[in-house]
Parts: sequence; C-alpha cells; structure tokens
Amino acid sequence: MSGSAPELGVDVGGVRMKNPVMVASGTFGYGQEYADLVDLNTLGAIVVKGIRLSAWEGNPPPRMVEVTGGLVNAIGLQGPGVAGFISDYLPFLRQFDTPVIVNVWGQTLEEYASVASALNGVPGVHGLELNISCPNVKQGGLAFGSDPTMAARVVAAVREATGLPLIPKLAPNVPDVAVFVRAVEEAGADAISLINSVPAMVIDVDTRRPVLANKVGGLSGPAIHPIALKLVWEAARAASVPIVGIGGIAGPREALAFLIAGASAVAVGTSTFADPTTANRVVAGLRDYLVEHDMSDVKELVGTLQV
Repeated sequence: MSGSAPELGVDVGGVRMKNPVMVASGTFGYGQEYADLVDLNTLGAIVVKGIRLSAWEGNPPPRMVEVTGGLVNAIGLQGPGVAGFISDYLPFLRQFDTPVIVNVWGQTLEEYASVASALNGVPGVHGLELNISCPNVKQGGLAFGSDPTMAARVVAAVREATGLPLIPKLAPNVPDVAVFVRAVEEAGADAISLINSVPAMVIDVDTRRPVLANKVGGLSGPAIHPIALKLVWEAARAASVPIVGIGGIAGPREALAFLIAGASAVAVGTSTFADPTTANRVVAGLRDYLVEHDMSDVKELVGTLQV
C-alpha cells in the first residue's frame, strides 16, 4: 500500500459512515451526555437509547449492578417517547457530521410502526435499529425477537411505515440465529445488528434476594464477547445484508475479530462507561492494523476468517 491512509468508510444498509465504529444504544445516551468527552464527529454513527411512542419510566431501581467482566442491567428502556426525542434531543445531534440511528421499540406491532412513521423523513434521523431483543421489558422486546415469524412481522410492519434504513437487533438466546437472519432479511431488513445483552441474574447471598428490582436483567461487557463473536460469524454466513457486531468490545482487538468474522461495522457499548474514548481507540486501532497488514480499505478485512 502507498503512504496514503487506509479507507475506513462503510455503507451499512444505506447508512453511510466515515468509519465502521458506532456507539451502541443504551450506552451513549443521546450523545449530549458524552459531547464534552468525545468529539461526536469522529464516530461512525450514534445509536441513541430506545425510543417508543410515548415516554417510559423504565424499571424501578436498583437496575444496574457490576459483575466480573461486565454489567447486568434492567434499565427497562427508559426514554422520552418519540415526540420528546424529536423536540428535545435531536436538535443537538443535528450539529454533527455523524449519522444518527434511532433504536425503536414497542409493546405491539402497531407501536413499532407508529414510531417508525413518526421518524420517517425527520431531518437528522439516518436509520432505525429495531429492538426486538431486549430482555428487560415484560411486553415487546424479546417477545418479538424469540420467534422468527414475529420478528419478520415487526420488520415488515416497520418497512411499510418508513423508507429509512432498517437494522433489526437480534437476541443471543435463540436456537439458530441463521433462521432469524433469513426471516428479517426477507421481511425487508437493510442490515442486521447483534447481539443484545444476555439474560442474566445476580443474587445478594447475604439477603438471599435478587440484586435488581426487576429480578433479572441483561449481561453486557467483555464477558459476552465470545458469545457475540460466534453469533456474528453464523449470521454473516447466512446474510446477504451487512452485519453490525455488538458485544464486549473493550478495544481494537474485539472489533477486529468481529470484522474478520464477517461484520461490516461494530458498535461499542458497555466499555464506554469505563472509558468514554473507547470508540476512538477502536478507530485508531483499526487504522493501524490496516497499515500494518498493507490493506488500503477496511472492507478488505471483512469476512477473512480462515476456517
């Protein structure tokens, strides 16, 4: 390769990003919370917290606990609702040259479609990540993501309601992820992200009670990276649309592994809490790796696993 810097730009289902490193939903707020610590213009995309039709308080506290290798949370998708997001948070994000992907959830098919419709054509919204895999809500979320037929119905309903790029977010605890990949792709998905957090529980042995008020939650962080990597590899082999790898990225090596396994992009999540600049470190590490291995474009790395 010549002395020029390698190309990092990617197109994920119609979302054009300057590099393949997003920040994951639920770990970066609405961007404003981190703007004093991270130059938002350096990110590939910002995936904001989950948005439903109306404001939602989430689960009662305590709803987050640190464990070895990560966090278990049961936030429960607290959010301002779609109107509140558009009026109160989106204007700030429009200042930046970074795509905004809105994580969408609902308790019914109709709610998913209504949120998507409300965001369709709104300036500053570049894509939708469909949360059909959250383990921390009693209705919606994982209820749709644990059945490929229901997952496809959600995607189809949203596809009818919007022209925005659709990225369903898949669950880790399914028998065969390839079945879900094919189902959502046939229903109109433009890309697929995975994984969401892994259902988990923490018990206080002194009180003999669950630590979380919700009793159970979702495990995220470095501990789940090998699980996510295996599922991303399987998904990439089944998909004809781009894959976004999520789960346990603490630095460049985990992100590189996702790309080698077949992901076209990655999202940094829980590690942002410990180091808000994790995504920037990942971008720098990807660039260094490409230079070291004489690659001129990050796409040359995607799907190069030797098996």
